[in-house]
Amino acid sequence: MSEPPGAVTLVEVPPAEPPPPRKLTAQRVQPLRRPGRWIATAVVLVLAAQFAHGLVTNPFYQWDRFGYWFLRPTILDGLLITLEVTAWSAVLGLLGGILLALARLSRSPVLRAASWTYVWALRSVPLIVVLLFLYNFSALYKTLSVGVPFGPAFFTFDESRLATDMAIAVIGLSLNEAAYAAEVVRGGILSVDQGQHEASSALGLPKGYQFRRIVFPQALRSITPNYVNQLIGLIKSTSLVFYVSLLDLFGTAQSMGSTYPGDIVPLLLVVTVWYLILTSLVSVVQFYVERYFARGATRSLPPTPLQKLRTGLRDLRERARREAAV
Repeated sequence: MSEPPGAVTLVEVPPAEPPPPRKLTAQRVQPLRRPGRWIATAVVLVLAAQFAHGLVTNPFYQWDRFGYWFLRPTILDGLLITLEVTAWSAVLGLLGGILLALARLSRSPVLRAASWTYVWALRSVPLIVVLLFLYNFSALYKTLSVGVPFGPAFFTFDESRLATDMAIAVIGLSLNEAAYAAEVVRGGILSVDQGQHEASSALGLPKGYQFRRIVFPQALRSITPNYVNQLIGLIKSTSLVFYVSLLDLFGTAQSMGSTYPGDIVPLLLVVTVWYLILTSLVSVVQFYVERYFARGATRSLPPTPLQKLRTGLRDLRERARREAAV
């Protein structure tokens, strides 16, 4: 039977064969190349190598004399004096700074003015001037008395007997440290959220209890790193007590350098290394103090150096295992 004109004939087309599956191969993602970083790293390594080579091979450093002086009893005695002056000055300076900060934040205009004047004056005068002024204080006031102003004195002290070299060094450094610590403490107190003050006041807590248990513990998170910087500066500032006849670490090295002029450079290296050790120990203590006060303020505590080392070694093993698998 013939098809009518205009009819469409359907032709069955066989299905096309699917293409063969492609073989998947692991491809490594290449990191972005940073030639500037490699050049900077190479320059730093070359400079560090040259510096280390100069330290080791330059005979002018006299490392044998450095080893001789490093643990000498006279050097260790000066180190103990440095530690004693630093400890007393740090404690007294911090206590004075807290009192000055509270006076600066009080509602009394007299206390605010007195605190501001003290901080302004002590931050403006160099520390060496303060120490020398205290060292010659007996020339201005031979005796100190406590009594009624413009009236009779109840107690009288001989200033020359009280003002020993250690007392002058500690008082001078403490007075200077208190001026800087006051601003550090004041900034830490102001960093506490105002809602904490309002919430503690709403609970009817006494002002002293609010400060000791609520405000000051939170302020320590910002006070600690700033005051540790001040403490490191205080350790180095103790080298100035040599000018008030107190033989600390630096003063002992200076005295020995005058007796043994050929050992000046090794003695300076001894002082440098001991100061590096002291400031490094303070930095370690700072890390753990900050980590302690970070509890409750961060989701997770910052890892310790040992934890960082373990994490780095674990990541290195994982990377080596992936490289071997590819």
